[in-house]
Amino acid sequence: MNLITSESVTEGHPDKVCDQISDAVLDNILEQDPFGRVACETMATNNVIVVAGEITTKAYVEVPNIVKKTLKNIGYDPESFGILTAIHAQSPDIAMGVDTGGAGDQGMMYGYACNETKELMPMPINLAHKLAMKMAEVRKGGGTPLLPDGKTQVTVAYENGKAVAIDTVLISTQHPEDITIPRLKQFLLEKVIKPVLDETSLFMSETTILVNPTGRFVTGGPKADTGLTGRKIIVDTYGGVGRHGGGAFSGKDATKVDRSAAYMARHIAKTLVANQLAERCEIQLAYAIGVAEPVSIYIDTFGTGNNFSDEKLVFIVKEQFDLRPKAIIDYLELRKPIFTQTASYGHFGRDIFSWEKARML
Repeated sequence: MNLITSESVTEGHPDKVCDQISDAVLDNILEQDPFGRVACETMATNNVIVVAGEITTKAYVEVPNIVKKTLKNIGYDPESFGILTAIHAQSPDIAMGVDTGGAGDQGMMYGYACNETKELMPMPINLAHKLAMKMAEVRKGGGTPLLPDGKTQVTVAYENGKAVAIDTVLISTQHPEDITIPRLKQFLLEKVIKPVLDETSLFMSETTILVNPTGRFVTGGPKADTGLTGRKIIVDTYGGVGRHGGGAFSGKDATKVDRSAAYMARHIAKTLVANQLAERCEIQLAYAIGVAEPVSIYIDTFGTGNNFSDEKLVFIVKEQFDLRPKAIIDYLELRKPIFTQTASYGHFGRDIFSWEKARML
């Protein structure tokens, strides 16, 4: 038996606060200027928000107002934060290659899909996200002992590559000072854990449930911890199942292949699994800055390919999909202001996004 663990974080986690601010700035620019170039980074610490980066656009946005609105939507008091900005234009050396349709950077991006959940996502990260989303839903419903900052973690037991049981569930959540941990655990069990995990056949009476193992989580959010854009890249993707190229998503417009090519790689992997060409599929795309065509395409189906070799699948992908950055942007409609909603609970596994619409081959 093997155990695989993945975590998620709530939208009030300091790193996710920063992701949401960066993507909110991006969306506000794209609403006015779909061709704006944005690389927006945010740091949050001690209730100070710093927004910095390279932005070239015809749009005008009030960054402090965007920050305040995002904080309010999460559940924090925006008036308790100081806000600093340091923004300049994109380097013309980079723009020179991107303007002609080339990739906005070099690097490799991965996409992954498997058939162990209906979303074609790995089960541990899929369940961790659902628990985090349920916590937010319950918290925003009012009258609960939950505050914005929190984490979830799910450990799934596998036998012969198949999920057979949920071994451990861990939830750490910020809470008011007058709430005891036993009361908090019972609340989470009834309102969050059971409603989510009872939908699976893997939640057992033997499943270990841990809530705030330190015994206290009163001070949270950017007051307690430092957050940065792009520091939850494994939460954003596949929960440690499969590889990651290292590039973050949030705050970047789609000319940055860190984002657009990773979305396309997920779309392709999901399409291959949805068409039953494999039970599991991972694809790597690699790009050179300023060059349109990928320098390499690699597919691994981990021995689960049905009637097609991995090399044959690469040939099919080249025939079926245009992998130049501009073509990806047009195909997935990535000039629309859709990105703030990606910045919490994962960029994959939710069918509200264009890259999650598997294509029938």
